[in-house]
Amino acid sequence: MELRDKVNYWVENAEYDLQTAEAMHLSGRYAYTAFMCQQALEKIIKAVYLQENSQEAPRSHSLVYLVGLLKSPASENHLSLLSELSSYYIEGRYPTYNEKIASLVNCERSKHFLAKTREVFQWLKSRII
Repeated sequence: MELRDKVNYWVENAEYDLQTAEAMHLSGRYAYTAFMCQQALEKIIKAVYLQENSQEAPRSHSLVYLVGLLKSPASENHLSLLSELSSYYIEGRYPTYNEKIASLVNCERSKHFLAKTREVFQWLKSRII
């Protein structure tokens, strides 16, 4: 598979996950909104990394770590969101945390995550040629 095809693969999957996050918000499944926002950003970061380095990104789910590997630094606001969303990925992988997560992400928090994720997503996507 050519580099461009690999980058496009990551971008398409990231866009799909962002659309899924929006669907989760609309259906009231707010904890899954946070999880899918994390997934969307992880994949778009990996697309940028792949384009910049001509190799796959390290196997990590830490958004702060991954974005730190990119050539342009993220803003403090972006880093704050990435840090918070990374925690939802980790906690979301363990069934015992599901109730805790659900209680932390209400409609307003979910809306916040979506808005900020779209902002960071566009910043990252704009770096893909």
